[in-house]
Amino acid sequence: MAVLKQAELGAPVADLIRHLGIAEQTFYQWKQRYAGLESEQVWQFKQLQEENAKLKRLVADLSLDKATLQNVLTKKW
Repeated sequence: MAVLKQAELGAPVADLIRHLGIAEQTFYQWKQRYAGLESEQVWQFKQLQEENAKLKRLVADLSLDKATLQNVLTKKW
């Protein structure tokens, strides 16, 4: 967020990315994702992304379990 704020205030992007050691593409991805958000909102956004990733893994695990159980049931009968 601090980097994006500095860029908004007029700091040259080339200097900012050189100082941070990141690619220009990374900076613009951050800008696209976090532009206009406050620090608290960014924190909430990251928390939601982590929770979403956990839920996706959980669904994938349950789907594999279901497929395995169905496979076992079809072989027994």
